[in-house]
Amino acid sequence: MLPATQTHVSPNVDPAETAKFDALAQRWWDPQGEFGPLHRLNPLRLRYVAERAPLAGRHVLDVGCGGGILSEALAREGARVLGIDLAPAALEVAELHALEQGVAVDYRRLTAEDLAAEMPAAFDVVTCMEMLEHVPDPASVLRALATLVKPGGHVFVSTINRNAKAWLLAIVGAEYVLRWLPRGTHEYERFIRPAELARGARAAGLRVQDFTGIVLDPLSRQFRPSRDTDVNYLAHFVRPAESA
Repeated sequence: MLPATQTHVSPNVDPAETAKFDALAQRWWDPQGEFGPLHRLNPLRLRYVAERAPLAGRHVLDVGCGGGILSEALAREGARVLGIDLAPAALEVAELHALEQGVAVDYRRLTAEDLAAEMPAAFDVVTCMEMLEHVPDPASVLRALATLVKPGGHVFVSTINRNAKAWLLAIVGAEYVLRWLPRGTHEYERFIRPAELARGARAAGLRVQDFTGIVLDPLSRQFRPSRDTDVNYLAHFVRPAESA
């Protein structure tokens, strides 16, 4: 289940998790490196968002943006993008890569909760991909996402289900057998079942629109959408307009 909401004296961040990704910062844009799976996954993530929410000219927030793989893709679709993260080295890589590519993306180092206090109802679309399973209090992040998006706006999340199959494929397979990810990237106890995510989203004031699974073709090593949400999955929520 989603961890109980806490009253945070410190930011909703696990320093060890941030350090994992900061240590690999220089390899964010190497499609053959540790973040290769994210590069192969990114077209599916972008298509999922673009098919459900208009992007051109819209104000989009990418929470947990890392090195900017999704942020840049959203900007190339014509969105005005802000990416936020707490890993300073990853953000530096994101800024330099966007500058080199001539893609307009703004980046800031702060939590979703802090930005929600600063900019409530400021974004047409909010994305939070592969991040909820890395924070101490995902329910707090969901509330921040709901606060950040405008009434009638869209929230997109991706994470990993919690069951034996997910443990076998996402941890044993991806980290130890195939070595697509560094060992220790994920902790099974932090995985989130779709029903738990749906309850957390509703509690935050969001309306559930869709759950779509992500499966990997072992031969082509390409990701495709599926009804199977047993391992990786995407979720689409909307903030009801009447909550304005």
